[in-house]
Amino acid sequence: MILPGRSKQATRRLGSAGRLAMALGCLFISLCGCHTNSKQAGGGNASASSQKQYSVRGKVISVDQKDGVIALDTEEIPGFMEAMTMAYTLQDPSVASELHPGDKITAQLQITGQGAVLSQVVIIQQANLNVLPPVQYHVPQPGDAVPDFHFRNQGNREISLRQFRGKVLVLTFIYTRCPFPEYCLRMSRNFSHLDQMLAKDPKLYAQTHLLSISFDPKYDTPAVLRSYGGAYAGRNTKETFQHWDFAAPSQAQLASVLQWFDVGVTSGNGTVQTHSLSTAVVGPDGKIRAWYPTNTWTPQQILQDVQQILAKEK
Repeated sequence: MILPGRSKQATRRLGSAGRLAMALGCLFISLCGCHTNSKQAGGGNASASSQKQYSVRGKVISVDQKDGVIALDTEEIPGFMEAMTMAYTLQDPSVASELHPGDKITAQLQITGQGAVLSQVVIIQQANLNVLPPVQYHVPQPGDAVPDFHFRNQGNREISLRQFRGKVLVLTFIYTRCPFPEYCLRMSRNFSHLDQMLAKDPKLYAQTHLLSISFDPKYDTPAVLRSYGGAYAGRNTKETFQHWDFAAPSQAQLASVLQWFDVGVTSGNGTVQTHSLSTAVVGPDGKIRAWYPTNTWTPQQILQDVQQILAKEK
């Protein structure tokens, strides 16, 4: 599934695309086999390892529309393999018609007993100049001043990013109906752990704030966000939300927020939305200090970011 607005215009296939995909596919199968065998040799559960899922970011090298296979130059996939150019089979072969060499994408890599497939493909940067991109995404960099976006929170109050100046703000993107355990559910669980870790140090707690931003404002009303947030914050209906807000931008401002934080979202069947991830640490000065575009960051890692930022502010 691809970002909205992409045309179905066929790409010009490279002459060696099929051969490259076949060769790299064999290499990938070999690597997967080694990965599985090492788990078995160590006494691990082969069944569990065969159902692994990983977030992938990379640049498309070639596209084989006939077989629904792409060669992708991926960044490191923590816990699975180092940066490498590999051939990947698309779960939905029709997606190949919307990909072009040079496009940068995020996706979900699913390892099963039958092999490996890419799903939830989101184009975050287009390379084909003949296809007018529907939106231009900004990739947050350390030092970037964050715009003063406004949101409606779980208490039906308007909040803005500027009001958190003077504190370290950690924000991430979710939607409450997300069914994928490695996406929104993982972000919310991580934030819950981070909130508990920060609470152990009252001084640190007072100097920080957490914000979960929904990109589904039509469904994620203040009442829905309050129920969802109360469950993750750990106090349900007794949660006061003094340290962690759950909020959504207006429909009018949604696109601007998503584009600035490099969040690609497209609606799927029913209530499911395909999306990329974005978690940012904003300093007391309102500028980006760290940005995580995948699900591999840990609460401990963010806690260390926060501690380092506040140490430099003294």
